[in-house]
Amino acid sequence: MTVTLIPASDLASRSTTRWPNESDAYRAARTTLLAEEIRLRRHIQQVAAQRRALPPGGGIDQDYMFQSKDGPVTLTGLFGDHDTLIVYSMMYGLDRARICPMCAALLDAWDGMTHHVAQRATLVIVARSPIDRILACAAERGWTGLTFLSDPSGDYTADYVGDRDADMPAYTIFRREAGAVHHFYSGEGGMEIADPGQDPHAAPDLNPLWVMLDTTPEGRGTEWYPRLDD
Repeated sequence: MTVTLIPASDLASRSTTRWPNESDAYRAARTTLLAEEIRLRRHIQQVAAQRRALPPGGGIDQDYMFQSKDGPVTLTGLFGDHDTLIVYSMMYGLDRARICPMCAALLDAWDGMTHHVAQRATLVIVARSPIDRILACAAERGWTGLTFLSDPSGDYTADYVGDRDADMPAYTIFRREAGAVHHFYSGEGGMEIADPGQDPHAAPDLNPLWVMLDTTPEGRGTEWYPRLDD
């Protein structure tokens, strides 16, 4: 069924919200901004629908073996009761003394919502370090909700992250249908897709930190990044 949407500017003009002591200039600018926020909301949903409509991706060439706190586990064994598996590869390779602060900020946020995600999909965090080292990092950060895995062979990392020992982030989703597992979606692009003066961050951004900072007068900044000890 085709739904005819009311123009965003018309919807914005219907808002009755007013704030103490606001000027006419503020209200006019805020209403114009509200129309853009409505358009953005609609575009996010449009892109999400386009993403969901992707045809099946490539099948997995092997049932990748990971190491968990309880021992070996295969990629197909990670799905559990769900047919969707989300794998986030964090930057914590052997050459990195401490986890990437950007990854840490993201996982700080995700750790508290994993039980919500678990109602819809399986989420695991992978790194190219021994599992004991990864678990020690998680304990230092106070993460108790996330599931952590090691990619000891580097086979998974080589296929879905970068080089076999790649120390870079990756967000990948697999889908299980009729017993077969296919790649569904991965974040793509590096500096070659970045706009001038910006990092090539995802859209929508997966890190709630950036979403929140984007609503502030200072924004996310051009040179500020999270620190591990702030």
